[in-house]
Amino acid sequence: MNSQTQKSVIQGVAGAIELALDKPVGDAASKGVVVIAHPHPLFGGTMDNKVVQTLARAFTQCGWTAVRFNFRGVGGTAGVHDEGRGELDDLLAVVASAAPQGQICLAGFSFGAFVTTHAFERLWPTRQIDKLVLVGTSVSRSVAAPIDPAAHLKTLVVHGEQDDTVALAAVMDWARPQALPVTVVPGGGHFFHGQLPLLRSLVVRHLLSAPPAQL
Repeated sequence: MNSQTQKSVIQGVAGAIELALDKPVGDAASKGVVVIAHPHPLFGGTMDNKVVQTLARAFTQCGWTAVRFNFRGVGGTAGVHDEGRGELDDLLAVVASAAPQGQICLAGFSFGAFVTTHAFERLWPTRQIDKLVLVGTSVSRSVAAPIDPAAHLKTLVVHGEQDDTVALAAVMDWARPQALPVTVVPGGGHFFHGQLPLLRSLVVRHLLSAPPAQL
């Protein structure tokens, strides 16, 4: 991502997990850690994907330490693709290592967003999640977990109007029963070609938004 990116390896259920860490922009103390999950490993997804890096930049711009990682079978991460089950274990292992306590956010793109919904579902009952960012969420191949209504105002769901990998209609079918808002990027495709600055701005705006006042 940049010359300051720190690479490391931790141990997960299937063996080594490759990590990349970026600190907040400037000298400000970190607000906490965001763990960001990448798109489908069988279709070229890695932690260096441009959307994943855009998410990392948005978080570091807003004072968070961004941790990206490769799912099992990708890059220097051990194991083989497990259709989301083992990948959930990978994500939870990264959370346990990189952010065992303190402030934490979760973010993901495509398949990574699908896995992130399940990680959120697992962590939310016992851990405060500050922000949740889901981009191009995969809901067609596998069932994404619902988002607890108490977390809706912490959650940003972004989808491209013309996404031909995960149809907007499918995401709306997932979001509608939950009354979960979806931010639609007009003309946007799955990878937001030409619109990554806009995506970054949407995420930054969400991260800087103040908590809602109590009614």
